[in-house]
Amino acid sequence: MTIEEIAKDIDEYIEFYNNERIQLRTKMSPFEYRQGAA
Repeated sequence: MTIEEIAKDIDEYIEFYNNERIQLRTKMSPFEYRQGAA
């Protein structure tokens, strides 16, 4: 794996973590939660 591939994988995981993963407490992704709070 090159540094560029590692950086791409990290960026993809950060995107997933911040926008797609389902939180146990809210049963929503962080993105969905923010949309509902706005």
